Amino acid sequence: MSALPAHCDRSLADSTPPSGHADHPNLVLATSILASSLAFIDGSVVNVGLAAIGRDLGGAGADLSWVVNGYLLPLSSLLLLGGAAGDRYGRRRILLAGIVTFALASLLCAWAPRLWLLIGGRVLQGIGAALLLPNSLAILGATFDGKAHGKAIGIWAAAGAAAGAVGPLLGGWLIDTVGWRTVFYINVPIAALAVFLGWRYVDVPRGDKPVALDPPGALLASTGLGCLTWGLAAASADKGVTMASGLAMVAGAVVLLAFLWTERRAGDTAMLPLKLFGSHSFSGLNLMTFLLYGALGALMLLVPYVLIQALQYSAKQAGAALLPFPVVLAIGSPLMGRVAGSHGARLPLSIGALIVAGGFLLGTRIGAGGYATHVLPAIVVIAVGMACVAAPLTTAVLSSVDGSHTGIASGFNSAVARGGGLIATALLGAVLTAQGRALLGPFHAAMIVCAATALASAVCAFVWVRSER
Repeated sequence: MSALPAHCDRSLADSTPPSGHADHPNLVLATSILASSLAFIDGSVVNVGLAAIGRDLGGAGADLSWVVNGYLLPLSSLLLLGGAAGDRYGRRRILLAGIVTFALASLLCAWAPRLWLLIGGRVLQGIGAALLLPNSLAILGATFDGKAHGKAIGIWAAAGAAAGAVGPLLGGWLIDTVGWRTVFYINVPIAALAVFLGWRYVDVPRGDKPVALDPPGALLASTGLGCLTWGLAAASADKGVTMASGLAMVAGAVVLLAFLWTERRAGDTAMLPLKLFGSHSFSGLNLMTFLLYGALGALMLLVPYVLIQALQYSAKQAGAALLPFPVVLAIGSPLMGRVAGSHGARLPLSIGALIVAGGFLLGTRIGAGGYATHVLPAIVVIAVGMACVAAPLTTAVLSSVDGSHTGIASGFNSAVARGGGLIATALLGAVLTAQGRALLGPFHAAMIVCAATALASAVCAFVWVRSER
């Protein structure tokens, strides 16, 4: 899902106290940007290349959705564990392990002769991203303090927005001119440079207090989400619940309940302390995040796929079609962050989600006319709505818990955002099985469902977010 939940990841860096002064802070910042770009860019580029992958490897429907879900599943379920591992074993060590894992997995994806091997590579990429992403930002937060800290976070955010703008465009050009496998090869030199800089210049000590890990919680979360996702994807592709998909969904629900039971018994060593949900604002904000980013994940997957398959766009044209989204988001998010700081987050979140819902309704016009009159308005309106939401959501999440839990709260919110995209992608198998202009009917139905989901997220914000600044 590219860099879209980056506001949640940014708060991870904001909540990490500086632990020392780096001799080369700008190179540490470059390391953080390069490492984060691996996790952010790959999702959006793969969305643009999904049609080409399906043609080359013979995948469709639920099979193709796992090219996306194979990455999102370990990323959403292991994100908190990756951050805790960095605190316990050293952030640089876990960062480098994550980058190397991501690079090797990218080579597997690029070489994969079969779809199942590509999906396996995507799973390994997700594991690598879950290790590198929280630790790259924790290192950034621990390196800078005072005004330099705010400036570094701003540079990182701007770089993420630029990567989000260039990624699909570059990926589409590579797919059209060389082939989809090149979008995985380009990760290797980026990873190599990040490893060199991280090994040479990053020196952030681990925390003074030993951090307990929660492997049983991570295993149960991954297994439960995996079973639930597979069941939803299979049921969507089959356009009905079969015995196999039904059993998978039931098993996923049971395992996730076991995860909650385990976390409750784990107490202070839990990956997710359940006492956080004693705050109605925290619970409501995460429900809003799940709904809104689930709808957004569906948009970022379906729009390039429909443009290529149904409207005969090239991959480069489909990537360029999404360019206004990160541009508007990068311009509007800082402005709305200041508004939320002055007037509170409740109204920006509620109004922004309503604007997103309106943009999805405009998405039902895609396919009836040209790009400027039917595609661009939907993209721009949704981007404006998300610009209203992104920064205030960070503020609201961090203020909904006490100061000692801001890191866990922001990390969990980031995982929820990706989990929303994971579930949404699993439900899109019925859309991905259609071909040609027959795609437009299921796509328009999906846009209506996404509009309703965004509307529900606006209700969550209005009802549960505290109105005070």
